Parts: sequence; C-alpha cells; structure tokens
Amino acid sequence: MRSYRRYAQFFVLLVLSFTAISAWAQQQIITQIRVIGVRRIPKETVLARMFSRVGDPYDPLTVERDFNSLWNTGYFTSVRIQKQDTPKGAILNVYLKEKPTISEIDYKGLNTITVSDILTRYKKDHVHLEQEDQFDPTQVAQAINAIRELEAEHGHQFATVRPELKNVPPARVAITFVVKEGPKVKVGKITFSGNQHVSSGTLRNAMVDLRPIGIPHSIIFEHLFARTYDASKLEEDSDRVLEAYRDRGYERADVGEPATHLRNETGLSLFTFRPRKGKRIDIHIPVTEGGRYYLGKITFTGNKAVQNVKALRAQFPIKDGEIFNATEFRKGLDNLRKAYGTLGYINFVATPTPTFDEKNHTMSWNIDIDEGKPFYVSRIEFRGNTVTRDFVIRRSLLLQEGQVYNSHLWELSLQRLNQLDYFNPLKVDQDSETHQNTEKGTVDLLLKVQEKGKNSIGLQGGVSGLSGSFIGLNYQTNNFLGLGETLTLQASGGDLARNLVFGFTEPYVHDKPLSLGFQVFDSKEDYNASKNYSLTGSPSGNLSAATNSLLQNYNQQSKGFTLSASYPLPHSFKRIGITYSWNKSSVNTFSQASQNLFQTLAFRSGIQGQNALEGILTSEVSLSLSENKLDALFLPHTGYELSTALQLAGIWGSVRYIRPVVEFKQFFPIKGLHLNRDGRNTLGYRIQGSYIRGFSGDVAPPFDRLYEGGEQDLRGFQIRAATPYGFVPTRVMFNLTNPDGTTVSRNPNVPTEGAIQVPIPVYGIAPVGGDLSFVGNLEYTIPIYARSVAFKFFNDFGMDMAVSQEQLKQSPEGIASLDSPLYGCPNYVNGSCQGGTQVQFSRYINIIKGTNYVPRDSLGAELDVMVPIINAPFRLYYAYNPLRLETQFNRPDLITRSMFPSGQAGTFSYDEAEQFYNGLYQLREPKKTFRLAVSTTF
Repeated sequence: MRSYRRYAQFFVLLVLSFTAISAWAQQQIITQIRVIGVRRIPKETVLARMFSRVGDPYDPLTVERDFNSLWNTGYFTSVRIQKQDTPKGAILNVYLKEKPTISEIDYKGLNTITVSDILTRYKKDHVHLEQEDQFDPTQVAQAINAIRELEAEHGHQFATVRPELKNVPPARVAITFVVKEGPKVKVGKITFSGNQHVSSGTLRNAMVDLRPIGIPHSIIFEHLFARTYDASKLEEDSDRVLEAYRDRGYERADVGEPATHLRNETGLSLFTFRPRKGKRIDIHIPVTEGGRYYLGKITFTGNKAVQNVKALRAQFPIKDGEIFNATEFRKGLDNLRKAYGTLGYINFVATPTPTFDEKNHTMSWNIDIDEGKPFYVSRIEFRGNTVTRDFVIRRSLLLQEGQVYNSHLWELSLQRLNQLDYFNPLKVDQDSETHQNTEKGTVDLLLKVQEKGKNSIGLQGGVSGLSGSFIGLNYQTNNFLGLGETLTLQASGGDLARNLVFGFTEPYVHDKPLSLGFQVFDSKEDYNASKNYSLTGSPSGNLSAATNSLLQNYNQQSKGFTLSASYPLPHSFKRIGITYSWNKSSVNTFSQASQNLFQTLAFRSGIQGQNALEGILTSEVSLSLSENKLDALFLPHTGYELSTALQLAGIWGSVRYIRPVVEFKQFFPIKGLHLNRDGRNTLGYRIQGSYIRGFSGDVAPPFDRLYEGGEQDLRGFQIRAATPYGFVPTRVMFNLTNPDGTTVSRNPNVPTEGAIQVPIPVYGIAPVGGDLSFVGNLEYTIPIYARSVAFKFFNDFGMDMAVSQEQLKQSPEGIASLDSPLYGCPNYVNGSCQGGTQVQFSRYINIIKGTNYVPRDSLGAELDVMVPIINAPFRLYYAYNPLRLETQFNRPDLITRSMFPSGQAGTFSYDEAEQFYNGLYQLREPKKTFRLAVSTTF
C-alpha cells in the first residue's frame, strides 16, 4: 500500500513538473520585437541586423549577439534591449538612440589655408567628414589633427583647433571648427657642427625644403627670403645632408638628431620698417664625417644569363679610382635592373655589399645578382577603350604576345600611344598591370586607358596682321570610327583671309605601318604691309595715300592638293616621309610697289609683266626625316623631337626653288632650379633654321620667302612683320598741281580729260622677306591642372636675313620695262609730254640699311588652356619686345626739278613729290603685344 502511494505521489509530481515546464516554455517564445527610438534608419534595417526572430525561443546569448551587432554598426549612441514577459510569450523592446546627422560643417579663422586645402587633406588622410554623414567623434578628432598638420606645414606650428557643436533638433548637429593660427614660424639660422671638409653653405644648399631661397646662395638675404618651417620636412632634409656627404665619398658619415630652438624675430622689416612679428626656429645639425673613400672596384656574383662582366660594369657611370658617389652608384643599380628587364628578368634583385680598405681609403662593392628566370608575354589586354579598337592600340606596341618580356619596350610602347593623343597621358606605374605566372614563366599585361575626346571642334576668331578680323570653324578627328584615321574639315573667313581645307589620313595601309594622306584646299590671303608696321615721319606725307600706294598690298588666291606618305623605321621613333604638293595661285596687286615687285622679280622662268601674276604653278616635292620621342603632343614634359625636310619646287611648275628646314625641340622636367625626372614643371626649347634659294636663273617667289612674327615663332610681333625691307623701283604718274591745290588740266577747255601727269622714278618700300631664317624659343611651364591648364614664361628670339642679293634680282624684261620709258614732263605740247630723261634703276632690290640682320626678341607670360569640349588649346599671352626694328632712312632720290615744267605749278609739284616720296622715314615695330590665339608655338 505504501509502495502504491509512493508511485502515485511520484506520478503527480511528474505531471506538475511537465505542466510547469510547458508553461515556462510557452512564456519564452518571442512573440514580438519592437524597435523604439529610430527616426532615420528604417526598422526593417534594424531587424535585419538582429539574430533573434519572432517565433524563436528566447535566448539570452542570442540577445547579447543582437546587442553587439547593433552597436557595431556605429549608427547609434545608445543600444538597450529589454525583455517583457506576457502570457503569450516574450516581447523584445529594442531602445535605440541614433547618432545625429551632420547638417553643416564650417571653419572660422582660416587665413593661410583654404577650405579646399582642408578637403584635399581629408582625402589624403582618409578623414570621412561630410554633410549628411552621421556624427562620429573619432572622425572629428582626426579632422582636428589633419587641420593642425596642414597649418604646421604652412608655418603655423602653434595653431589650435577647437570644434564647436550645436544641436539642431530633432537629431542633427552643426560643427564649426574654430582655428587660431597663431604666429607664423619661419626657418631661422641653420648651423652645423663637425663638418670639417664640407662647408656649411654646401650642406645648407642640400636642404631643399628648409634652406633659405637666397639669390641664390645668399647670406645677406637669408632672413628676407626664409622658408616657412615645416617639422615634417626636417627629417627629409637631414637625409639630404647625409646624401650630400655620401656623394662626396664620405660613405660612413652620420647625421645626428637635429636640434631646434624657437625664438622671436628681431630687427626691422625691410618692407614696412617696423619691428618684425613672428617666430623663428633655428636648426642645428651635428655631423660626423668619417673618412673619405674612393671607389676600388665593382664585382658581380650570381650572374648566369649575362656572363659579360664588362657589360654589367658599363651600367655604372662612376669609374674605378674616382671619389665614391652614392647617387651615381644607385643610378648604376637602376640601369642594371632596366638592362635585365629588357631580357625578361622581371624578378631581378641586386644586393650590393661594400668592402672597406682603410689603408688605401677605398671601398669596393660586390653585387650579388639573383636573376630569377625570364618571363614571356602571354597576353596583352586593354581596358577603357570603348571607341578605339584593340588592334589600333596593339599595332603601336613594340612588345607583342609570345616575345620575351622587355620592360624598356613596354615603356616605349606607352610613349608611342601618348604621341597618338587618343588617350589621357599613360604612365607605366599607374596605367599598366603585370600579372605573373611563376610556374609557367609568363606574364599577362593589362593596359588601362581613358579615351580623350577624339573630335576637335574649334570656333576661332580674332584679329591678326595676316588674317585681319576673321572667324573660322574647324573639325578634326584623330581617331575616326576608332580606327586611328584622321579626318579634317576647316573653313574660315574674314576681311583679309579665307581658307577651306578637306583632308584624310590613313595611318596603316593593309595592316602595314605605311601612312597615306591627302588634302584639298582653296585659300585666299590679303597681305597689307601697312597694317604690320607703323610709319612716322614728316607730317606732310608719310601716311598719305601716295606713300601707302608704294607699300606692299596684294592678295593671293590658291587652289590645290597635297599627297603624303610616311613610314616608320623599325624599332625606333624615326619616320621617313615624302609629300607632293601642287597648287595654282594668282596674285592681285593693290599698290604700285606690289605690282612692280611681282612683275619685275625674276621668279617665273621668263614670264614677266601682268602674265607673271596669273596661273603661278607650284609643284613641290618634300622629303622628310623625323624622330619624335616626346611624351605628349600638348604640354610635353620630357623627350625631344627632330624634324628635317628638304623641299624642292620646279617639276611641272612655273617656279623653282629649294628649301631645307631643320627643327629640334626638347623638354626637361624641373624641380626647384634643377633638372629632375620627378619634377612637376617643364623647361623646353626649340631651335629652327630654314633657307630658301631659287635655281636655274629663277629666284624664290615673294610669297614663299621667309618671314617671322606671330604666335608660332615670335609672339610679340605681328604675323610676317619681322623681315628685311627693300627698295622696289616704281614708275609713278604724278599729277601736275597748282599752288592752290588744283590740278593742271590737259585741256583747259575740256576739264574732264583729266590732269597732266608727270612720270617720275620712285623707290617703293616693301617687306621682301629673307632667304635665311633662325628662330629660338625658350619656355618654362608651370602646370596648373593636369595637362589641361598651364602657365608659361617664354623668351622668343629670331633673325630673318636676306643674305644673297642674287635672290632679289629683277628679270631683264622687268627692269627694261622700267628703264626704257622717259621720266619727267618738262614740256606739255598738244596733249603730250615733250622731253624727259632716262633713269637706270638698280637690277637688284636693295635692302634698306638697318632692316637686315636685325635680331628680334620677345619676353612674356602666357596662359594655356586645353578646352575639353572643342579639344583645342586657347592661349592668352602678353609679350614685351626688348629687341626690335627701329630705324630711320631716306629713299634714294631720283626726282629732279628738270622733270617738271617751268613755272609755279612745276615748282610746287616738284616740292610736293619730294615731300611725299623722299622724306625721312622711320620703321618702328611694337614694344608690347597682348593677344588671344589658338594653336601652340612649339
């Protein structure tokens, strides 16, 4: 019985336990999750971050994971999860407090730096602080450090930055950084101790960032031109001091920790004559020189592929026995790496180990070479060329798939692509990737390009001495249909010029690097010499209609075509070419001087007079050889270009001349005042020489002779205005005039028959051009934005000379047409002149003294902008001309009193003719020029 009761009690207890457990389990089921306190972040986002789900059993460990997950998002300043028990189960109440959103960021107290400078520093230091971001005290602290460092770099070492926070309901915050820059700190005295063999001035000059600017290695002006102190640059300059020692053979020299001393500035300012305000930091650098070493020898170990030790040694510019130079030695190691790179040894490593001989003060180096193995090019792929076809890029590469990888050829390939101007400038270390397969010994190359606007659409306009007021539209694509072909359309017109051009160039014919092209053109140019220089002299006539009629004033109309072909020499940047040009031109003269110049000058193989001005056929063949190693077409930074051409006119044409032209230009990267391949600025120069000479009894046509001036050579001068001037013989019909200003009629009874005209001999003034020309240009370029905007300082120098009088000879027929008539009208009988004398003009056009062998020079500054939409360079420049033509002269006087009738009318007319044609003249070129132009100088 007791046993039965015991079992019954156990059974009841078991049932109650199961009931209690079932009720407890029913209460721990999560029936609801409430998200409380969020405004900006959706509730669904919060629930997605949690591991607990409705319908799951409540688990404290899972809730703890929920807390950590929400807190680690960084979105909230407070996270609290509370369990609420209900008869149906558990409810999780998630209480959140969002971080406020930044509504505004402001800066106060900035004087030396700008907000733009701060934002740039934020990007560099990875500070994420922008409007509409969530407020994060950590990012604010990083922003404060970034601003302090930026102020310190600009000389404000004691700048303070304090953030002010203003709550903007309901959940936003405004941040204001209050900056107090404090005094500007400049570099004071820089001293050294322990330097017995190298002067302090030499060491100070090695400190690029902190040394005084001076003029150039000045002591007097160091306080005036001191640099701003930047603590972050002190370590770099200390390393440069050590490098200066090692470049002088002190390989074991040591530079100690620089000591700095802050002091207040003293003395008076040379600009304000008031006491200086600010602070200076004096720098003292201790030096231990050690001994000076000479290079003993350089040996090599581990070189298996290249057994020629002399070839390896030749990579080092420093010779045995010379004072050891660390920079030259590093250049040798770099040359060694490049040399192995041309053989495909990508993983080449050279480990130099020195050995010192204290007795002989020499140091020898053993270079242990780990060659690795040669790699072959497996694939070459391109990315970013949405328009340009792959084969257009591939045909410009000097490195092909299957070849041994050659790092030098890959660099040259990118240089050739830059010359095409299809893409933004390519750099090996930035725009190409190499992916090695060590097991197979192959490398895949990936070239990432950014295509430039292939279309150049230009709307041009302006005023120039050659084109007058003009407007023009041109279209050019250097990558037509992505095939690398060039299509050109140009139309321009104005009061002095008109030009129509259509051209097409195919760079590869039948997949061969043979370039063929053609152009068809129709042009007209008016050349008015009176607009290219000013004439000043006696007020009675130097600018009169009579004088202007003796200046050069003509237009030339031309129609024709050109055919060109060129071919690159294998494995080089050299190209040979041939061009044939044919054009038919006519000249219309608007002054007696122009008419005489073209009609009498011997340039048309026996055709003289008015016929010499019509149907001038120029058939010209040009042979060229060029080498282009520039890294870009617009604003090049490095490289050079050599162009030579020999132009021969005469085959199937009516003019004969030969014209060789040579041009060389080169660009160097500049850092500070030194040539440095890492320099941002550029120093460039161009030298151009040309010569022209007629042959077979002909001289070169006047319009083909050499002229200078304009934005393409001498920027401070008008186009074609820098030239020698000559006296052109002219026959002028001069009206016989009474003292009261009325003309003497041929027939007093019939006034409409006109005035009596007296033929008189006069020498006109004409810019005749030179047959030898030299131009030199020097530019210092400071890039402002990439290769799109730049500021330049320039100096243009040129000489245009007429060295051969034979090339200014007049034809026998032409000079006879001037010499044979009688000049003067001493008697006028029955409607005709009676009497007169013959005049012998010079057979040659004589150069006016003081206008030949005149050097011209222009100094100035220029702003260049490559407009992205029309893809054309716009230039705004100012030029001052320290060397220019300014001379006075009198023309040869062939007019005599006997050429005029006796009486008052004859005397008055003689005096008037002398005044008009034989006064004192002055040729004066402008002192300065301010101009907007499109194109480049070189």
